[in-house]
This record gives sequence, C-alpha cells and structure tokens, in this order.
Amino acid sequence: MFTNSAAMASTNSMNRANSALSTAMERLGTGKRINSAADDAAGLQIATRLDGQARGMGVAQNNIAKATAMMQTAEGAFDEVNNILFRMKDLATQAADDTNNKDDRTAMQSEFDALNAELGNIMKNTSYGTEKLLTGNASNGKLTKEMQFQIGASKDEVLKVDLSTSLSGVSTKLTALATGGISGSASGANAMLSKVTDALGSVGKIRSDLGANINRLGHTAANLANMKDNTELNLGTIRDADFAEEGSKMSRHQMLMQSSQMMLSQSKGMGQMVLGMLG
Repeated sequence: MFTNSAAMASTNSMNRANSALSTAMERLGTGKRINSAADDAAGLQIATRLDGQARGMGVAQNNIAKATAMMQTAEGAFDEVNNILFRMKDLATQAADDTNNKDDRTAMQSEFDALNAELGNIMKNTSYGTEKLLTGNASNGKLTKEMQFQIGASKDEVLKVDLSTSLSGVSTKLTALATGGISGSASGANAMLSKVTDALGSVGKIRSDLGANINRLGHTAANLANMKDNTELNLGTIRDADFAEEGSKMSRHQMLMQSSQMMLSQSKGMGQMVLGMLG
C-alpha cells in the first residue's frame, strides 16, 4: 500500500495541536479569551456592549466630579457673600442707633461701600475654568440658565439643574444694597438692615439649592461606581483569559506536538523498513 495512514494521522494530530497551541499562546500573550470574532461570536458582541457601557460610565464619573467641583465653587463664593452680608448687617444695625454721630456713620458707610463693591466683584468674577459662574460682565454666567450634566452612559441618565430663578433673586437683593446707605440717619440705616436681611435670605436659598444638587451628585457617583465595577467584572468573566486553564492547554498541546512529531518520524521509518524487506 502506498498510503501511510500512520503518517497522515500523526500529521493531522500535529496540525490540530499546533493550532490549539497557537490559540493558547495568543490568549496568554494578550490576556484575553476573545481576540477575534471567530473565538466567540456571541461573547464578542456582549463584551463589546459591556465595554462601551463601562467606558461611558468612566467618562460620566469624570463629568460628575467636574459638575460637583463647579457647584462647590459657586457655593463657596456664596459662603463668602454670606460673610460679607453678616458684616454689612452688623454695620447697618450699629448705624441704626442714634448714639452714633455723623462722623461715625460716615466711617461705617465707607466700610459698607467697600463691602458692597466686593459683593459686586464676587458676583461678576467668580469663574470655573474660563467661564463666569454667576452674573459675569453681561449677566451671562453659567448659573443664569439651565445646566445639563451627563451622569451616566445612556441617553436618559441626565441631571438638569436650573438655578436661574434663585440667582436672579440674589442679584436683585444685592443690587438693592447699593441704594440708600447707612450714613444719613438711624431710620435710613434701619431700612438698609431690612434689605441686608432679605439678601441673606436669598443667598441662603441658592446655597440650599446648590447643596442639594451637590449631595445628589455624590449619591449618583457612588451608584455609578458600583455599576461600573460590576459591569467590568462581568466583562472580565466573558472576555478575559483563564491563565491557569490556558497554561495547562499550552503544556498539553506542546506535548501532543512533540509526540506527533515523534510518531511521524516513526511512521516514515516503517516505510523504510518495508523497502528494506523488499530489497
């Protein structure tokens, strides 16, 4: 017979072992069980979707951190506005008493005006990055309109924050402090005391709104981190290689390669033995 079945079987076994060995080595080299659609078509589709979700969640986490920082910047500015208003209220309360003379009230008015100027500076120049947050130079700060924050990987995971009404109230109350003054008379200072109290109330309102949204973003970030961790865990289960298993396969197929090569060599020797007998 001219057909060497032993050689053919050994060659086929060696080819299969070589293919399996290459696959195991590729998985060990990349750390991934799925390196092409041929490895696991369904698994690749699922892994791609999960990978997209995990990446989107990672970006959303950055969005939340930046949104939190921006609102904390605004809240910090209003904290200082509060401190200034407290001092202005002290001055107005002091000036509303007739134990003070004209010179006393003039000195108080000087400090009151300086504080009022700083209020305007804070409202105009508080910025996050390169953008004004509050009123800006042309009443176009970021908080003067509704803001949208992308807090997740899907279309519906959006947080909209509208502080425009609260900010408008603050601006109106602070503007009112520029008229009247506290140097004229006790009654005039008493009227200013009411204006400062109203301004404090409006600042407290917007600080409350900012704090509520900052707290909400904190809870959103915690939930998002949990979802991202579990999504990546599921992704790893589908896509990542099992190093112990692949290492075992590589050793097994290396042994099969070697034994197949030896058997192929033996099968060729059998043919030579037959020829020797014929001679």
